[in-house]
Amino acid sequence: MAFVDVKRYFESAGLGDRVIELEESSATVEKAANAIGCEPRLIAKSLSFWIKGKPVIIVAAGDAKVDNRKFKNLFQEKAKMIPPDEVEAHVGHAPGGVCPFAVKPGVTVYLDVSLKRFEKVYPAAGSGNSAVELTLEELKTHSRFTAWVDVCKDWEENA
Repeated sequence: MAFVDVKRYFESAGLGDRVIELEESSATVEKAANAIGCEPRLIAKSLSFWIKGKPVIIVAAGDAKVDNRKFKNLFQEKAKMIPPDEVEAHVGHAPGGVCPFAVKPGVTVYLDVSLKRFEKVYPAAGSGNSAVELTLEELKTHSRFTAWVDVCKDWEENA
């Protein structure tokens, strides 16, 4: 159902043609990049965390990894991912299809600065075999993000 909600959202925004339903899995960065035919770093992966007891999504570039020190410095607590079997209940999308669109009320979305180097990215679209092609400006608008954060590492060498 999450894919349908995301597709419906983008259709209402006039961007329904950007939502891609793939024949193969896009549940990991590598699989998504292969299925779409792009570099892995262009996959905008959505990571689900608990912060102060509330569900949060941090969208980062496909080649970025969460830096625990940066995370703790910013949020004043250790990075604690939502367990895979709880993600859908709290965020609205199952693992492999988590994205910052059509999420449950109360989910806060942040965008990591690792994305700022790209004009176009490919976040998931609510299922493990989907994506949506967006410019960075469109991602900012449609993710309804709260703030830019700097909580990732290992992407700078690919900047």
